[in-house]
Amino acid sequence: MQKAALVGGGLLLVLLVVFWSAIWPYVVAAVVVGGLGSLAGWLWHTDRLLRSRDRNWRENDAVQAGHRTLAEVDAMSGTEFEELVADLCRRDGCTEVRRVGGSGDNGADVRGRLPDGRTMVVQCKRYTPSSAIASRELRDLLGAKVHFKADVAVFVTTTRFSRPSVAFAVEHDILAVHRDHLGLWNNGASLSSLLSVNGGGQGDSSHRTRWKKTYGK
Repeated sequence: MQKAALVGGGLLLVLLVVFWSAIWPYVVAAVVVGGLGSLAGWLWHTDRLLRSRDRNWRENDAVQAGHRTLAEVDAMSGTEFEELVADLCRRDGCTEVRRVGGSGDNGADVRGRLPDGRTMVVQCKRYTPSSAIASRELRDLLGAKVHFKADVAVFVTTTRFSRPSVAFAVEHDILAVHRDHLGLWNNGASLSSLLSVNGGGQGDSSHRTRWKKTYGK
């Protein structure tokens, strides 16, 4: 068996030498193709590894975001609150999410796309719980929706909405995320689930009475 293998190997070597001028392009091509295949495999493996690390980082960051209490949210700066809202949007599968708040933001603090592809514009207001969002602020957001040609407008606040502002939000299809809904969103409820309860959740008269006793207004 070993002798036969040696004879076969020698014969193959002789054939390579005799016909080298004819077959060398094919040999080189095979080597190049093999090298490119190995490189492609390495790039694919590296890409999967980086994507996995990025996904794990985002998941861990979303978990940490969900562990924040509303008291911690109240202590945030306006920019930190906008970043939190952007992170919650990303957690829920929104894409192209970016914080754009600041001077000249044209009424938008966060922009992006919902998981179904619709464009959204978000206004974030970190107010004290004793205040209330007036309808004029929702009008500003409606203007931003028109300006950016967005499909969905979302107003997120750490306080409540006045009755006229709730009516305005429902009439103009603005998702009004008040303090109670923000707490649910922060603790794991999805942004899309809040769309189905828009205009509600601020409680009855007894709830508003408890709110005034707690927050002073």
